[in-house]
Amino acid sequence: MLLPGIIWLFFFNLLPMYGILMAFKDFNPGIGLWKSEWIGLENFKYMFELDDSKQIFRNTIVIALLKMIGNLVVPLVFALMLNEVKNRFFTRSVQTIVYLPHFLSWVIIAGIMLDMFSISGPVNQFLTALGIKPIMFFADAGIFPALVVGSDIWKEFGFAAIIYFAALTSISPELYEAAAIDGASQFRRLISITLPSILPVAVLLGTLSMGNILNAGFDQIFNLYNPLVYSTGDIIDTWVYRAGLIDMQYGLATAVGLLKSIVGFILIAFSYGLAYRFANYRIF
Repeated sequence: MLLPGIIWLFFFNLLPMYGILMAFKDFNPGIGLWKSEWIGLENFKYMFELDDSKQIFRNTIVIALLKMIGNLVVPLVFALMLNEVKNRFFTRSVQTIVYLPHFLSWVIIAGIMLDMFSISGPVNQFLTALGIKPIMFFADAGIFPALVVGSDIWKEFGFAAIIYFAALTSISPELYEAAAIDGASQFRRLISITLPSILPVAVLLGTLSMGNILNAGFDQIFNLYNPLVYSTGDIIDTWVYRAGLIDMQYGLATAVGLLKSIVGFILIAFSYGLAYRFANYRIF
């Protein structure tokens, strides 16, 4: 049963690893990887001398952190609010509706976003009706990060809330009954029973998400951004795509990608250590 997964892992994850050598060479496609000149850490030195490198690392960290916070807080609040609704049919209907966007690709969602926030889209039409001048949302570098973070939360919060719903269903109803007999209000039951019961799950999800702090979402931003918002929307993955596949700076692009992978691996190891310490979560 493991064989198909191992084969896939070998061909798509392990075998391409030899391409890391490109980060240490002045890669020339005409003569191949092995015959290209070895230049050591020159690509890494040049990377840190570029003004773009500071910008893309800053943008990546800011967008990823905002996504992490939003995708922890919003699903938690949503799950707590929906859990207070006693109509099970309504609860399940809402839960089904809000997690459907998770199954849509970013190509589809980006098309919807670009239409909604275009200069003649429904959002600007609403603003015009209120007497506000139309805004070019996807041409404003200051607004673009908020659109990226907001659309990501909208897409994923319903699916992420499923984990909290599972934790909420594991809470014994007897605790609520005992608290009600003691005169605890609904809000007091929420503070004293519900939140402490799902806190380990929230801590676990928060610590594990630290490993993705350098993954700000290539698919999403690639389908939404444009040169006007590079100053706040360009991230490591999109910059590597342009440098490697468009500008053909293969060695430099590989060096940036390799540095991201190394930092990401360290953060993943660190986050799993925190998850084991604070939430008693372990893989092996």
